[in-house]
Amino acid sequence: MIQGIGAAAGVAIGKAFVLPAWEWDVPDRRMDKVDLAAEFERLYEGIRTSRTEIEVMKNEVKETVGAEESSIFDAHLAILEDPVFMSEIRGIIERQYKAAEVAVKEAIDHFVTMFDLLDDEYMKERALDIKDVGNRLLKHLLGTPDITLPADTQPYILVARELSPSQLVHMNPNNVLGMVTMAGGKTSHSAIMARALGIPLVSGVEHKLAEPLKTGDLLIVDGDAGLLYVEPDQEAVDRYTEVAEGLRKRKEQLQLLAAVEAVTKDGVQFRLAGNISSVKDLEQALKNGAEGAGLFRTEFLYMDRATFPSEEEQFEIYRQVAEKAGGHSVVIRTLDIGGDKQLEYFALPEEDNPFLGYRAIRISLDSKEIFKTQLKAILRASMYGHLKIMLPMISSLEEVRQAKEILSEAKRELDERSIAYNDHIEIGVMIEVPAAAAIADLLAGEADFFSIGTNDLVQYVLAVDRMNETIAHLYQPFHPAVLRMLRQAVSAAQDAGIPVSVCGELAGDEKAIPIWLHLGVRDLSMSPQVLLRVKHRILNAEASTGKEAGAACYRLATAADIDAELTRFAETCILQKR
Repeated sequence: MIQGIGAAAGVAIGKAFVLPAWEWDVPDRRMDKVDLAAEFERLYEGIRTSRTEIEVMKNEVKETVGAEESSIFDAHLAILEDPVFMSEIRGIIERQYKAAEVAVKEAIDHFVTMFDLLDDEYMKERALDIKDVGNRLLKHLLGTPDITLPADTQPYILVARELSPSQLVHMNPNNVLGMVTMAGGKTSHSAIMARALGIPLVSGVEHKLAEPLKTGDLLIVDGDAGLLYVEPDQEAVDRYTEVAEGLRKRKEQLQLLAAVEAVTKDGVQFRLAGNISSVKDLEQALKNGAEGAGLFRTEFLYMDRATFPSEEEQFEIYRQVAEKAGGHSVVIRTLDIGGDKQLEYFALPEEDNPFLGYRAIRISLDSKEIFKTQLKAILRASMYGHLKIMLPMISSLEEVRQAKEILSEAKRELDERSIAYNDHIEIGVMIEVPAAAAIADLLAGEADFFSIGTNDLVQYVLAVDRMNETIAHLYQPFHPAVLRMLRQAVSAAQDAGIPVSVCGELAGDEKAIPIWLHLGVRDLSMSPQVLLRVKHRILNAEASTGKEAGAACYRLATAADIDAELTRFAETCILQKR
């Protein structure tokens, strides 16, 4: 048994297929000065071909997995246009008269070595992106074919030192039982893709193996516990076969709950909605029993293109979502770019800390016409269903008032065009920065509803980058400071008589249910993939006992004690068919 990192949950038993490293030997070839122009043209042609391939892969992922996961490839496209990376390649060609493929290989090695020396797991993971893009470029410069996965239909456990998104996008998920990577962790793009595809993944086992894994080795992958078994004994195989069968049956049982209302055993009802990025996401959420969408991330409509989407384009998508929701509400978050979400055609300033910089509502209020175009599209679509507008990253009352003024302008412009809209469309505030929670009582006077975005709220309250594995242990959603921020925001909404929901990852955490019971939050929005598990926990919970457990959490002083209290309550929710 080998202890690695559980990067994607689930259990898999099967034979290994070891993927060869996607790297090539590049001879140190120099040229005459007269060949420089031709070498640069080879480089640029390789870049153009690589860009086209990446865009095709992005569209494939968007269709099969979802818009959010497809944005992984935006980072790859950005590398091909990164001035520092490309300047390094051009400099080696121009100053040292080396062939394009030699220059690309040296540039890859330089940046990967530099990132690997940093004491930051997130940056180490980004080194894989550089290797992925660089090796794709090398493939075209060398004329080398792709390394392919097995062509037969026999399921296998995929083993690699690292798995790049480019490799994952071409695999058939029905053939891949599980995955093992020597390097990587929970923040790697391969982990994100594995979780989206529902494939168990254990990472970080390179230095724990007595000898390298070989194709044909029998493996057990436990993505929950982060365990890898190599050539396990029959007892372990039997035990995990039983676990895997139990997981399969549980998945089938959970699907039966899609049409069941989320009501505790003693009659407290919850509304569970989906977090979506597209019409396809909404369809999946509704299939799993979601009551509408509590968060529509509209930034993904802006990413897969060369220009801003027009009012008409956005209207069509919002209309489809409104109609498909079938009377349920859909909360549309206005454009939330900046930070890790960039647009190729909209240059944002270079920032030392973009997550605390120019992003979300700050950009929308500065780019009034872009913001107004989106608002007009939402207003028009509001005639086809129950749409709401939500403003991201609000930190002041002035921002809400300014946004509402622009909304009024959008309404007047539609009036001039004699276009109908819901004049009483609700406009809400996303509580995701500490400032918003601190002045929630003031914001409640301007907003029609609150939605708490716990992902950013937790990392801002605790000053912990949730993507940084080095300090991952400090990212504690049940920290007393976070719970107090939640209580402050919820109390302000309740005092003002406006609805309050939660749309961050904490909404999809089954253990958090006692917190919501205690605070009086009954509206949760989450990833469609976890919705049925949360519903199952609610169906098997006693609200009275849950409220007591939630109240007890507010009397505890550490995240560990709070987590233990929530775990004790979870153990009382016995698995049973409802």
